Amino acid sequence: MKGRRKQEYKTMAEQKKLKVTLLKSRFGRLKSHRACVAGLGLRKIRQSVTVFDTPENRGMINKVSYMVSVEEV
Repeated sequence: MKGRRKQEYKTMAEQKKLKVTLLKSRFGRLKSHRACVAGLGLRKIRQSVTVFDTPENRGMINKVSYMVSVEEV
């Protein structure tokens, strides 16, 4: 295990959070985009959820950026 760095884990309280709000309807969109919206936990227009700022969540947000707004919490 030479050359590998020990990965640092942050506790849930230390991680950044993002407030994601669905602004446009998910109907009539690509299936993968609807799946990203569902993966973020959004169901209704103008519904907001708070998610952790992880690469996985950032990727979903980038994919549907035309449908959502994002704020740091």
